[in-house]
Parts: sequence; structure tokens; C-alpha cells
Amino acid sequence: MAKKGFGPVGLLVIALVFAARAGAGLWAGKLGEERGSMEAAANLAVATFAGGCFWCMEADFEKVPGVAKVVSGYTGGSQENPTYDNYADSGHVEAVQVFYDPQKVTYRQLLDYFWRHIDPTDAGGQFVDRGPQYRSAIFYHDEEQKRAAEESKAALARSGRFKQPIVTPIIKFTRFYPAEGYHQDYYRTHAARYKFYRWNSGRDQFLREHWGKD
Repeated sequence: MAKKGFGPVGLLVIALVFAARAGAGLWAGKLGEERGSMEAAANLAVATFAGGCFWCMEADFEKVPGVAKVVSGYTGGSQENPTYDNYADSGHVEAVQVFYDPQKVTYRQLLDYFWRHIDPTDAGGQFVDRGPQYRSAIFYHDEEQKRAAEESKAALARSGRFKQPIVTPIIKFTRFYPAEGYHQDYYRTHAARYKFYRWNSGRDQFLREHWGKD
């Protein structure tokens, strides 16, 4: 996807897309629950991924059989209890925590699914969303996840599917802060706005170009 040289129509579309996302921050309500890391149920494991817009990542991962819950939030930065208005100021990225049943879907399968839903060659953001707060990343929770992520990334690089280097970093997980309630299940609660944003973001067009029916 070209990131420069937008014409007047393209610039208008981008402006509308950013307006839709900014509206989420203006109307975000306070969560009635405590912030902090989500604890997985006894039979569930947790994975943390960043792939640009957390609305899109949440919607994609909730389609995976064996995934019980996906939570949108912020991770990777220095500030405690960040909000949608300030999370980027301290190095946080938009991310999702995926709670899954290891008996139904493995972490390696989630990694494979993750790669197929992002642009792993873009270090400056994801699709129409630009800036470090939208960069992709894998946040590993233990050494087993780290090893699996490194092997998965190396395999993708060897595959030759992308002409550019795979730049998605693999980072040790520290703490995850759930986003405001307005952002959770946004693709369901604000379906029209979400579909407008997603189509105009260029995400699905990129995925079809590189993965096709896969």
C-alpha cells in the first residue's frame, strides 16, 4: 500500500477515517472495572499482540475457534493507567490480549493467524494509521512463547512472501491496560462506523493482495 502521494480524494478519505477514530476517544466512557492485566481463567492461556487498530485486531481474533475472549488495550509504554487520549505519549501501542483454550488452538496457530492480519514490513504504523502507537509487535509472556514467536518470524522471512524485511519486534510482556469500554467490541457496537473505517484503512486490500484466499 502506497503511503505517499495521496490525491485530493485519498486525503479526504484519510481525514474521514481519522475523524472516525478520534470520535471514539471523545466519546469514550469510564470503565466500571479496575484497570490492569487481565487474569486468564484456569483453563485459558493468554497471548498479546499489536497490529495497528485494536478494533480490527479484536474483530479478527474473535473469529478464531478456541478463542474465548479478546480485550483491546494499551501495552509497551511507561505510563500507568494510560487513556485513549494519552497512551501514545509514553510509548504504549494499541494491542489486544487473546484468551484462548490451548486444547483447541495453539499459540503457534495464533502466531500464524497474526502474521496473516498485519503488514509485518511496516515499522511506521499499520495501513492508514501512522505513528509508533500503531506499530505491530508480539509481546511474549514466557520463554516458550518467545521461542515460538522467533521461529515463526524466521519462517515467514524465509518464505519470501514479502519483498521487504519482516520488522515486527518480539518484546517481553510487562503490563496490559484494558482500553475504555467504548472500544471493546467496537466492531459490534458501532458496526457501520467500524466497516467504514476498516474498508478505507486499506487493511483488507493489503491482506488479499499478499495472502489471497489463505
